[in-house]
Amino acid sequence: MRFRTGVLVGLVAALTAGCTLAGNDADNGPATVTLVTHDSFAAPQQVLDAFQQQTGITINVVKKGDAGALTNTLVLTKANPIGDAAFGVDSTFASRALTEGVFAPYTSPEADRGPQRYAVDSEHRLSAVDVGDVCVNVDSTWFAERGIPEPATYDDLVKPEYKDLLVVENPATSSPGLAFLLGTIARYGEQNWQGYWTRLKDNGMRAVAGWEEAYGQDFSGSSGKGPRPIVVSYASSPAAEIGEDGKPRTKALLDTCFRQVEYAGVLAGSPNADKAQKVIDFLLSQQFQAAVAENMYVYPAREGVALPAAWTTAAPLPPNPASLPAETVQAGRERWIEQWRSLLGQ
Repeated sequence: MRFRTGVLVGLVAALTAGCTLAGNDADNGPATVTLVTHDSFAAPQQVLDAFQQQTGITINVVKKGDAGALTNTLVLTKANPIGDAAFGVDSTFASRALTEGVFAPYTSPEADRGPQRYAVDSEHRLSAVDVGDVCVNVDSTWFAERGIPEPATYDDLVKPEYKDLLVVENPATSSPGLAFLLGTIARYGEQNWQGYWTRLKDNGMRAVAGWEEAYGQDFSGSSGKGPRPIVVSYASSPAAEIGEDGKPRTKALLDTCFRQVEYAGVLAGSPNADKAQKVIDFLLSQQFQAAVAENMYVYPAREGVALPAAWTTAAPLPPNPASLPAETVQAGRERWIEQWRSLLGQ
């Protein structure tokens, strides 16, 4: 997931006003829950302090790279877990974590308020926290100024008029890069996706290590003002690019989206499992979920949580994103990545 900063407006007030989602454990003495996350997790210390005040639980956040690196770390340390709970394993890596037995079963009382729509495991070892669909984004201003029509589909990206305009992320090192690869496999199938990528390569596509470089440096529609007006990013990214006129300068191509869900779960073998469960409850709570969109630029997994008004036009949730069954991703992920690397010479 991409890194976004910001203050979770209103969350501290909501928590200190009387959040009861986890009860009050202060009488049981202080407790610390180590939450292992990817680098994009952003929760101001005052928010964690408010949760601690209400529950007696201190959350110690430990960051371990992007979603892929996080999953790998959790798998390698599963015999001696480095934390009590984890957040940030997404739907492209969830099957690996579950197959490796990283997480313990836990059904949060908050899960039936929406997160179970995205369940990937009958034992509920993972609970959905947010949705961040990966889509191709375009710099609308760049195209308007040059009188060039914006692309709209996967097929458009290989047309001559879009030569040297696209930047993507390496699926071996980037979660959105992997999601985009899976989206092309869902679209073109096992037999034809490599041919599509060959056409992208021949049309001047550039592949970089991660989202930060692609979006923040190469994309013309971001603060970096790079040279390429087409980038693999998120359906929610245009919400961060709203101009002074109140209109987004960029657009997500909703026909190119792949569903990406981020999960949290209690780590198997945690000696603090009961307290870790309360942290999962907190991440799924109305109070936390209400701040997700505005401050982390993802969609809340909980139903009935209002999005910022600007998102209605700037960042609507894709109605029909592509997806692949978890078992299909688990069976093909490493093979597809190696084929991609061979094809692109990376």
